[in-house]
Amino acid sequence: MPILDIHWAGAPPASADDMAAALADAIGDALQQPPGRVWVRLHLVHHAENGGPLAGAQPVFVTVLHAHPPAGDALKAEITAITSAVAAASGRPRERVHLEYAAPGAGRIAFGGRLVD
Repeated sequence: MPILDIHWAGAPPASADDMAAALADAIGDALQQPPGRVWVRLHLVHHAENGGPLAGAQPVFVTVLHAHPPAGDALKAEITAITSAVAAASGRPRERVHLEYAAPGAGRIAFGGRLVD
């Protein structure tokens, strides 16, 4: 079950709840996950780049947390799938969607008091 923290730079979407749901559905479809298996937390952030803002769309920063993250070709395929899904659901270009993978969550995350192994 991946948990994705999506950090939205720039003006907030009209409805943050609707955008979070659209992102969760798009990513779930892209990763071929059943309902309830992809969680999205949408954060509105302030963003700046040295030298001033770049022309074009603001970025979207995505942190992906897995109990056991994929590796190698599976990781590359997931990066492509998530980047495309976030770009399509958010209306931001792929070039402005940036992913970061968190350390594996197994052994350090608990749901409802149960540690994920």
